[in-house]
Formats: sequence, C-alpha cells, structure tokens
Amino acid sequence: MKPWLLQIFTWWNGQTIGTRFHTWRFGERVGEDELGNVYYRTKGGAKDKALGVQRRWVVFNGEAEASRVPPGWKGWLQHTVDVAPSEEAYQPRDWQKPHKPNLTGTPLAYRPKGSILAEGERPPATGDYEPWTPGR
Repeated sequence: MKPWLLQIFTWWNGQTIGTRFHTWRFGERVGEDELGNVYYRTKGGAKDKALGVQRRWVVFNGEAEASRVPPGWKGWLQHTVDVAPSEEAYQPRDWQKPHKPNLTGTPLAYRPKGSILAEGERPPATGDYEPWTPGR
C-alpha cells in the first residue's frame, strides 16, 4: 500500500502514477544501469512531432537525483550519442568518475576548518582582517 501512496503523492521518489502510465503506454525499455535506474524511449523509435527527436527518459531507483545518472546514460538521454550503453560495449573513460551523492544540507556535508558548523574549536582571527566601513 505504501509504494502506491508514494507514487500518488510524491514525484521525487521513483515514478508517479502518470509516469508509470505514460511508460506503459508509450515506452520501450532500453536498459538499466548499475544503480538500478531504468531507461526508456518511445516505442519503435518514434520521433516526437513537437520536438523532432525521440523522447528518452529515466525512472530512478529511489530518490530522483540527476547526478545519479552515469556518464554513458547521460550522453544518451541528452541525445549526445545515438546508441545506448546497453546496446554497445560501453566503457567509461578514465576521467569519468563514479557517482558521489550531494551531501549538502546533511550531517555528512563538507565543513572546512574554521566553519562554525565544524566540530572542535574555531581558530582565533589572525588580525590581518580589516572590516569595510562606509565612507572610508
């Protein structure tokens, strides 16, 4: 019961009822990545009349976070490449790094030395700072 309620009332957690219906009616499964995200395109490779290109979309496994799309699939979704990674022997380049979640706003976020949110004692000011004053 809970998964169905989440599909009705949340858009950020997997797919909504509307996306599920659209995918069932017009979608063709292309593949799945290592994170469990599933990728679709319009059935038969049909082009959208308004866009002039084939529609492509992803149904996220869990929270909808765009940074969770691997580089190969990102290129396919954005029409940078025509062949999906599942349809070829795709190997990521050395400079393409695996996903790291965005931790901003969480207790695990990066807090540099001197931040008021960092643990420990904040170091004292060194005296090299002069505040700006209007009219100076």
